[in-house]
Amino acid sequence: MPRGAAGAALLAILTVSLGFAAGELLCACDVPHCNVSTCRGKVCFVSKSREGGSVTRRKGCFSQHLLESCRGPVMEHFGTKCCNASMCNAHLEIYLRGEEAPGPAAALPGLLLLTVVPLLGLLLLAALAALFGWKLVQHRRAGARGRAGEADLPLKASVAGDSTLEDLLGDDCTTGSGSGLPFLVQRTVARQIALAECVGKGRYGEVWRGVWHGESVAVKIFSSRDEQSWFRETEIYNTVLLRHDNILGERRDGDGDGDGDRDGDGDGTGRSTLAAPPPPGFIASDMTSRNSSTQLWLITHYHEHGSLYDYLQRTALDGAGCLALASSIICGLVHLHVEIFGTQGKPAIAHRDLKSRNILVKSNRQCCIADLGLAVMHSQGSDYLDVGNNPRVGTKRYMAPEVLSEQIRTDCFESYKKTDIWAYGLVLWEIARRTVVNGIVEEYRPPFFDVVPSDPSFEDMRKVVCVDQQTPAVPNRLFSNAVLSALAKVMKECWYQSPSARLTALRIKKTLKKLSHSLEKPKQEC
Repeated sequence: MPRGAAGAALLAILTVSLGFAAGELLCACDVPHCNVSTCRGKVCFVSKSREGGSVTRRKGCFSQHLLESCRGPVMEHFGTKCCNASMCNAHLEIYLRGEEAPGPAAALPGLLLLTVVPLLGLLLLAALAALFGWKLVQHRRAGARGRAGEADLPLKASVAGDSTLEDLLGDDCTTGSGSGLPFLVQRTVARQIALAECVGKGRYGEVWRGVWHGESVAVKIFSSRDEQSWFRETEIYNTVLLRHDNILGERRDGDGDGDGDRDGDGDGTGRSTLAAPPPPGFIASDMTSRNSSTQLWLITHYHEHGSLYDYLQRTALDGAGCLALASSIICGLVHLHVEIFGTQGKPAIAHRDLKSRNILVKSNRQCCIADLGLAVMHSQGSDYLDVGNNPRVGTKRYMAPEVLSEQIRTDCFESYKKTDIWAYGLVLWEIARRTVVNGIVEEYRPPFFDVVPSDPSFEDMRKVVCVDQQTPAVPNRLFSNAVLSALAKVMKECWYQSPSARLTALRIKKTLKKLSHSLEKPKQEC
């Protein structure tokens, strides 16, 4: 402790101990007339003055007659502060105009916050900049590869020259799966197609008629939100052998009987000496850029009659035509549902979105099943159920009761097959309604048109199908015809609330074949 401060403390102790009774305070003092570092007075003070460029600070005490000095005005260049306790001015601070009192010391958490947050922000910005740079490099590399690939494409396409669609899709050019073209050639095909007209629109995209090498092809353009359906359908067409006349995949042969005898000479060789084989259903799949946006294309053979939904709008059927449509659809569904073993086999497939809009009518008035974007595959050998990665559900109007009530066993493949049967019964009802009986035919209407809105919600369908357990009304005129009456019975047996009670696709196929014999029509193999 400094000598002056020690003396002041000692003097204060002595003053208190002596008990000087004048009511005076002991104050710190550094003015010239103070002999020691303290003085006695009525009040202690601290003063500060600014003269020229220097600041003078003084401590002391006022006696009784100078007490008013603590209450007078403070000049602009001079400040005084008083206090009423012994030694209260020892550490009393005063600030002139233009000076600022220091704020309280920042707390440690505050200092950490002020230090760490900016640092973290800088690190985050650095990481984002690095990620952006990496993405930019990857994008440029991909662009370079794409440009290099495009440079090669005309050379590969030039091999075909002016070949027709049928020539390019012959047996010598396959993916190995039996469906469509090799992947590189697929991209060549997609870049050579000119879109001619839009032939259909749906919630999940559009269907266009395109022109490739002077011939029509169908181009299904998926919306960006339905990318998973495009990916799934592309995956199935490129990996699964779907050679069947009643599925939109590659045909097994050209004469339509499914026996592999393409040339019609009965030897089963399939080598045509009369004409080139007809083009397959699936041609190519591509992701392309048009009008500054990415489009997902699925290119297939063009069927001029369009979908079954479109066909029924404008066409009235007779009994034979009704049975032909119904039989061809169930033949395709049987081929999907069955698993074929061997090197040329296929897994069992459930469609999950069967409806008249997803069934195409070919030139021979038979149907083929399309749109496998929601398909489920199952292999008994590996006991593996492949449900894909698509959050989209099927069409609500065609959903089975167990789907609407959310009680379907999603881990059981048979459950998905039963939902296809329910939907097939509804398609059968659509066909039967447009069949002429005794000169009477009704306008086309979708299933449940009289009990739900045109765009029903999930809850609308759940109430009608699950709560009220309604099914479409079968026209009474069908029962006046033996074949159509049997068809109506099949229809109803597809609509049992219990999935296990519904018919199988194979049983329906056999029943319809018997009905075909009763009409004395040629036996249809599928």
